[in-house]
Amino acid sequence: MVMASINNRKISDLITEFPFLTAFFNDNGLDIAGKEELTLSQFFEGFDEDEIEDKAIDPENLIFQIGEFIKQMIAFLGKEDDVVNTVTILPGHDKSRSPEIFDDLVIRQGEIICIVGPTGSGKSRLLGDIEWVAQGDTPTGRSILINDNVPDKKWRFSSEDKLVAQISQNMNFVMDLSVYEFVEMRAESRMVENRTEVIRKIIDKANSLAGETFSPETPITSLSGGQSRALMIADTAILSKSPIILIDEIENAGIDRKKALGLLISEDKIVLMATHDPVLALMGDRRIVIKNGGIHKVIETTDEERKILSTLEDMDRTLLAYRTKLRQGDIITKIENT
Repeated sequence: MVMASINNRKISDLITEFPFLTAFFNDNGLDIAGKEELTLSQFFEGFDEDEIEDKAIDPENLIFQIGEFIKQMIAFLGKEDDVVNTVTILPGHDKSRSPEIFDDLVIRQGEIICIVGPTGSGKSRLLGDIEWVAQGDTPTGRSILINDNVPDKKWRFSSEDKLVAQISQNMNFVMDLSVYEFVEMRAESRMVENRTEVIRKIIDKANSLAGETFSPETPITSLSGGQSRALMIADTAILSKSPIILIDEIENAGIDRKKALGLLISEDKIVLMATHDPVLALMGDRRIVIKNGGIHKVIETTDEERKILSTLEDMDRTLLAYRTKLRQGDIITKIENT
């Protein structure tokens, strides 16, 4: 939208496109009730000289402020042209300065990419390169493209536009809030519409991931590790503007990992997952193997591996069933695979 053209648009159309404008009118004492079908110019032309003087109204300046307010709120809330469809990793080098041997690695929206390798191999450095949107200026010499282009500097320097949202094993809450109040606070900070509906959706999704459900009134400080991670995964999937989700070692998170990944990709996120868990690794579309600080190879998950994954998932469900019995204080008996 060309900002200079807003003065010729109906107030009702502007509010439909930018619901947050209602707050601007209210905060500036501008009563638009019954005048929604007027353009901004017509609305301000309706004030007589006494009203303009009494209310210190400067129509030209207010229209400019409305335009600036829209631009600032769009930047805060995110725009459609901010959508990240692809992230491309261009080769750099490993710790020995040997070049990484792979073609440009393109990661697409909706993909799950696993990052595997020994402890200290350089998994975190790769994730850091992506988060920082490296341009040959990190120890690996890699460069990152967004949508096939050199990225906008905002991905590096803006505190509001974060390329990566991280979910780790250690989720510790210290705020004295209920689950509902916590999610409500985060929804309010993002100016979410249909707030009540979105909050309920997040809590419902979190409960579908957690091994043990919790209510909206539950204090967040009393959530278990698995419940905390389930809540943050649901919150990140539904509320976060970040197009890339980094999940760091959730194999022991006490959540339904398959559902968690499904939720994230259903919200058009790119999922990068550092893991040592073969179940999680084979759930990915591809896995990046890190050695000596460099990308050693990129492996497409094969049909044979998918079959092995099915077997591993059966074993995983059996192990989960035994864990549930232990938690419930039951006697351990043989569990037949279903």
